Amino acid sequence: MTQAAPDRKLEKRLLHQVGRAIQEFGLIEDGDRILVGISGGKDSFTLLHLLQRLRERAPVSFELIACNLDQGHPGFPALKLEEYLRAQGCQVLMLREDTYSVVKRLTPEGATACAVCSRLRRGILYTAAAGMGCSKIALGHHRDDLIESLLLSMFFAGKMRSMPPKLRADDGRNTVIRPLCFSAEADIAAFARSAEFPIIPCDLCGTQENLQRRRVKRLLSDVERDHPGVRASIFAAMGNVMSAHLLDARLYPRDAQTGADPWIDEDDCGDVKLPLGPLPQRVSRFEQ
Repeated sequence: MTQAAPDRKLEKRLLHQVGRAIQEFGLIEDGDRILVGISGGKDSFTLLHLLQRLRERAPVSFELIACNLDQGHPGFPALKLEEYLRAQGCQVLMLREDTYSVVKRLTPEGATACAVCSRLRRGILYTAAAGMGCSKIALGHHRDDLIESLLLSMFFAGKMRSMPPKLRADDGRNTVIRPLCFSAEADIAAFARSAEFPIIPCDLCGTQENLQRRRVKRLLSDVERDHPGVRASIFAAMGNVMSAHLLDARLYPRDAQTGADPWIDEDDCGDVKLPLGPLPQRVSRFEQ
């Protein structure tokens, strides 16, 4: 199975962003054995492709294992996916666990199954990674996922948090990395179309994406139409936290703060300030 030639301009941009993420957050180290989670969607296919390209010229040596979990969804094309992955020259691990029936049993009628499905899938991947001697698990979450997760957490959980680019799992056995954390979903979607990846839609179980996340996506799109660059502004804010101007007493210094007050001075709230530019660019040694 051959792969179409992808958009080289987009590929270069995405490679730069992944290289930057690896460099800034220490995502990949010499000797790493990385389990790359392949769902069959645009994000995970793009992630695998980019990591393969970077591996060819990286200053460190690391292994990649493309891992797919067949969860027993009716009609899931596991054989075709495995054929495609092996044609890319990957080491491939195909897992099968019937979580579909478990999800159906645990999910109330009319509710989305994404949360239960995600937890089950994560546990299986963690166990597989440990069994394969992998030091990292790479997932395809991108910039928009991080932004949406931040807003979801603020709106519905009362916390300011998102998906970290590098996370040591609670079990102590696995480290999760997100090399696409600087990459926009629109760029990934366009790249996936140009590469003609064999996308498997995530509607095999009859559920749709989490309702609250869809609402946040729609909200961001609505605001972006009036203020282009809002997503970039929120993303920049995630890397420019002024903790002394927030309300967490654990971070708040006892001395009175100095400087401009956004409410009074509107130094970073006025319309003229949108959109904010991206975070400062750094050249990654993965790109040299």
